[in-house]
Amino acid sequence: MNNLILKIIVFLWKIAVLLPRRIHLILGNILGNILLMLPFKRNKFSKINIDLCFPELNELERNNLYKKNVISSGNILFDTGVSWFWSNERIEKNISYRINGLGKLAKEQENKNGVLLFFKHSLHLELDTRILAMNCDIYGIEREHNSPEFELLQKTGRLKSMKGITDRKNTFTFIKWLKKGKTVLYAPDQDYGLKRSIEIDFFNKPAATISAPYKLINSTGCKAYFLNSYIDAGLLILNIEEIFFDNQDEIKFTQSLNNYIEEKIRNFPHEYLWQHRRFKSTLGKTDLYK
Repeated sequence: MNNLILKIIVFLWKIAVLLPRRIHLILGNILGNILLMLPFKRNKFSKINIDLCFPELNELERNNLYKKNVISSGNILFDTGVSWFWSNERIEKNISYRINGLGKLAKEQENKNGVLLFFKHSLHLELDTRILAMNCDIYGIEREHNSPEFELLQKTGRLKSMKGITDRKNTFTFIKWLKKGKTVLYAPDQDYGLKRSIEIDFFNKPAATISAPYKLINSTGCKAYFLNSYIDAGLLILNIEEIFFDNQDEIKFTQSLNNYIEEKIRNFPHEYLWQHRRFKSTLGKTDLYK
């Protein structure tokens, strides 16, 4: 991306984010409805994934879920802007949220127990992680952006509250963090190809599922927790729970993790990032996501 164009976009983005939160929600809804009318590939991926994962719903119900999902995605611009550009004080004053289970996680950190904190790709994941990192010490794993300029913007925004962040390929870095008793965020619910993954069912469909979490837990002896987020009557809820899966068997562990994530998605399916090609390695980039 041209550096000048990016600077102009970021400047306008920061101006938009200065607006009151209630205006964000109104504009996000308008933007979401505009996105629904446009022929974006990501919209198409969302529709394909929803149809594939919810066969028990009739066509009208799946269409309604798809529309609600795309409209909700209009808030990403503002939620991410809040996460990257607002101060902690402004977030505390303007964002209503509740964190459940924070005390137990804080105890793990106090005892220097490494924690691999799994989470799912919600539409508001940037806001989820910013708020969590405002309340406890968190380290993050990311996929570095192809644009160095945007990567700098992204990393700077995320480091407003996170203690550290590294690319997902820098395995030794987050192994070191876990061994030192740090809490590391990890989202295992995207398709990173079959080279480093195994085929595990997700919504009863074969999906390339990264096997690194199983190896990380066994090599570092860290605890496994899950961060589940959803919005209920305007209140952002973050639930932190310890999870106990069979860490003696890679297949069983990974399937249990996928099942757990699926269960959480089903509670608020319109808030999930259906726009990525979750089944591209198993069901085909061209066969499924034409």
